[in-house]
Amino acid sequence: MLPSIPRPLVVAAAVLCFYLCSSLLVAVAEAKERHYDWEISYQHKSPDCFEKLAVTVNGEAPGPTIYATQGDTVVVTVHNKLETEKTAIHWHGIRQIDTPWADGVAGVTQCPILPGETFTYKFVVDRAGTYMYHAHYGMQRVAGLNGMIVVAVPEGVREPFRYDEEHTILLEDWWHKSVYDQATGLFAKPFVFVGEPQSLLINGRGMFNCSNLAPATGTCNNSHPDCALPTQFTFVPGKTYLLRIGSLTSLSSLSFEIEGHRMTVVEADGHYVRPFVVRNLFIYSGETYSVLVKADQDPRRNYWATSHIVGRNPTTPSGKAIVSYAGNDPRKQPPTTPTAGPPWNNTAIRVEQSKAIVAHPGYVVPVPQRADRTLLLLNTQNNINGHIKWTINGVSHHFPVTPYLVSMKRGLTTAYDQRPPLDTYDHIGHDISAPAPTNGTIGSPVYRLAFDSVVDVVLQNSNALNNMSETHPWHLHGHDFWVLGHGDGKFNPAADTWRLLNVKDPIMKNTVPLHPNGWTALRFHANNPGVWLFHCHVEAHVFMGMGVVFEEGVERVGRLPSSIMGCGHSKGLH
Repeated sequence: MLPSIPRPLVVAAAVLCFYLCSSLLVAVAEAKERHYDWEISYQHKSPDCFEKLAVTVNGEAPGPTIYATQGDTVVVTVHNKLETEKTAIHWHGIRQIDTPWADGVAGVTQCPILPGETFTYKFVVDRAGTYMYHAHYGMQRVAGLNGMIVVAVPEGVREPFRYDEEHTILLEDWWHKSVYDQATGLFAKPFVFVGEPQSLLINGRGMFNCSNLAPATGTCNNSHPDCALPTQFTFVPGKTYLLRIGSLTSLSSLSFEIEGHRMTVVEADGHYVRPFVVRNLFIYSGETYSVLVKADQDPRRNYWATSHIVGRNPTTPSGKAIVSYAGNDPRKQPPTTPTAGPPWNNTAIRVEQSKAIVAHPGYVVPVPQRADRTLLLLNTQNNINGHIKWTINGVSHHFPVTPYLVSMKRGLTTAYDQRPPLDTYDHIGHDISAPAPTNGTIGSPVYRLAFDSVVDVVLQNSNALNNMSETHPWHLHGHDFWVLGHGDGKFNPAADTWRLLNVKDPIMKNTVPLHPNGWTALRFHANNPGVWLFHCHVEAHVFMGMGVVFEEGVERVGRLPSSIMGCGHSKGLH
């Protein structure tokens, strides 16, 4: 386990008090049921002026924003109208306490929803904040099935900041190549990567230059109303705005900024942070932030809102939108050139911002001072039988046909690998600056965690087969975790690494970046009965095996709904 001081009983009591007090607060409020009825279908869309098939929610891509209040129950009835394709929807950042089967991960918590079938998700949003939803079947998220979730504080509860109005901003990247083309290339011999996205979208809109295409390439129209530069929001001089920003990019790490305006970061993944001011907000796939922006610039003109790729040498144009001050023509472009953003390859400034995110002094969730178990997880890219795969401690994860939750609850031991995965790797002998020296294996093992235990995870980056190290945003389902620290080079558990870890006021998150040539340490409490995926949120990377599965207290899970079964060994089970 990581070096640390003994865990005092007072900390455990404080953690218990925090969750009990939060539950009581929610119980006082009048909880409601929020009902949504969705049809998931393919529609021709031109979000960046190039027409292609997109997976939509009631004809929209992105889908509608879900609005609720802390303690509410959200009920979403999903009708799969994709005709020839299955689907499943994950409610990103919602912990699914007492409803692990509603997490929406095909192969982990449910069978996918078959074409023509209807499935109902029902879960409680137990904490206020900014969250998202997206497809979690194959690489379907790339096709546009996603949206935002806004959970307000109960009436009478005050947040540690003030604002006049709020807006949501969803950031995406977009390809003209279909999901099927991308997935086929990733599995092919020889390997064909998805390549760089053609566009960056802000709230579902971008602007691809159609003149760059040959006439026979496809339907592209820069006058199409779907891709007109949008006015994302209007500012009234003197007002303060809360911007809820989420990233559901499939590949890209981003920097977001509003020309001439500073942003004060106040929330990350549903937790209040010690406020800090940025010009550029670095945001990775799966992360959400809330920022305050004061409308304090010259109100006689409009301004650019832009997103830029960082961490990869960009060939994709920046995403653009217009911020209009009240009284101006909202369609009028600003008189300036859109900002270029920070250098794409300056890792240091991105790590610095990650380290700046700590808990708000009035909302620190006490962190257990020691762990019961430590997992050292090494990311490597391997050539396995001619296929390019990502592995964790030498294993490339493969989703089984039968959901883990069903298999483990019903004792279907032949449905997944029984051999336990490795808790560590050769952290002394392995050279993280060189490509992986071994082939690795493909499998579906599970980390069985003692219920109510405290687990440390150290994610270790390494060079891929192209001899380069890249950013991997890691997302944990069913939990929030304390971000203990980020470091350069190779993590050494025998050294004085405790000096680099924050056990005083670490932020809690559900997604965290693993930066190039470095490591990230996190800690979580394995106290949510179920089976949970922990994976890189880059869509191609999880498709190529970059993920692991945790089981904790599955015997405590209640009776499973029959609606999550019907595939693999779960056929006929009720």
